Amino acid sequence: MTADMSVRCAWAGTDPLYVAYHDNEWGVPVHDDRKLFEMLTLEGAQAGLSWITILRKRENYRAAFDGFDPAIVAEYGDEKVATLLADAGIVRNRLKIRAAIRNARAFLAVQSELGSFDAYIWQFVNGKPIVNARRGMGDIPAKTPLSDAISTDLKKRGFTFVGSTIIYAHMQATGMVNDHVVDCHRYTPA
Repeated sequence: MTADMSVRCAWAGTDPLYVAYHDNEWGVPVHDDRKLFEMLTLEGAQAGLSWITILRKRENYRAAFDGFDPAIVAEYGDEKVATLLADAGIVRNRLKIRAAIRNARAFLAVQSELGSFDAYIWQFVNGKPIVNARRGMGDIPAKTPLSDAISTDLKKRGFTFVGSTIIYAHMQATGMVNDHVVDCHRYTPA
């Protein structure tokens, strides 16, 4: 039996950018450190905004943040911050920009300690995605005890803009948790 490709999680709507993100990225396990840093940065930038706003600015973010290379971002100083604050292609929020820089430094420290951020973050789910069986969008929480624990640990390591809700969104985006509803063509039972 083939899944009906037109049935997807309600949040994806009909915007082609959102649909492509839902169908090709959301919930797909990510084990590339640069991509994990990108998603952590974008999830932090999204705080208080809609995800579609960030998706529409994603290519601008990639250019502005040097392809999300944490080693480069970690070296940003006041001049680069000023340039970013003047860039209408991204969310021009000083706290979020400073958080991206601080997080790049903390990210590098995790890589130095454990070999990769991937090894660090995926240890929280024993290296494999948590597959839920959500019946509808109302069944999907904004955060969980696990995202609380990861958030707390990240904060201890010097990360900012990593509250539990942001971390749960990061977990969903990077496939650590599969929250596609059971009727969605992207849902795969465990």
